[in-house]
Amino acid sequence: MTKKYELLQNDTVITPMGKTLYRIKALVAIGQFASPGDLGGYIEGAKNLDMSGNAWVFDDAYVVGNARVFGNARVYENAQVFDNAQVFGNAQVWGGAQVRDNARVFDNARVHRNAQVFGDAQVYGNARVWVAQVRDNAQVYGDAQVYGDAWVFGNAQVYGDARVFGDAHVFGDARVKKNNDIQWFTNVGPEHETLTVCKAKKGLFISQGSFSGSLDEFKIAVNEKHGANKYGSHYQALINAIEIWFTNSDEKNC
Repeated sequence: MTKKYELLQNDTVITPMGKTLYRIKALVAIGQFASPGDLGGYIEGAKNLDMSGNAWVFDDAYVVGNARVFGNARVYENAQVFDNAQVFGNAQVWGGAQVRDNARVFDNARVHRNAQVFGDAQVYGNARVWVAQVRDNAQVYGDAQVYGDAWVFGNAQVYGDARVFGDAHVFGDARVKKNNDIQWFTNVGPEHETLTVCKAKKGLFISQGSFSGSLDEFKIAVNEKHGANKYGSHYQALINAIEIWFTNSDEKNC
């Protein structure tokens, strides 16, 4: 097999974990990303970047550990891919983003602007994740977008045309396929927290602060803690709004 790149022994960086990384130099044309002689980013060794395909690491991005970049994937700017993570297909990771642990980013997915994808999370299809966190066993795929200060974690799935952003927290068995499958309310309750409501495998999943559970469980918790005081009345108004929004959905839960 023709070597696609070489590791420059005199151009290295040391990671905070003490790993030595070597800047790569293209030996052949690599798609539209690099010409022979062009310098790329930093990798620990040939295991991190396939010699076949058009995958490339450039700018000050680095790939380390058992992480792999292959297919036609691109990792660039200040992005970091490490641990056992994989970036492949036509995926792109850039802009200070991190992909780590056992996470996978593939197909046409885009992860950028300091986003973090970790745990066993998967981002794929035409999904886009920026700034936000996707972790644990969560999946983001289809044409979904997750951004802002949003978190998607647990066993949650965000897919279809859904948009999750702001400071929404989507987790548990949440299933968000379209925009009508989720709502969140900011500055709620005496602790001024965000209340997130979304469809789940069964019914609705609600989270706020330390609470997570079904709508019925949420009603009980509100009544026990606040009764009919100002906060209790406000929560009841939100519960009414939630029931109106999610009643008679035109699509069954997944």
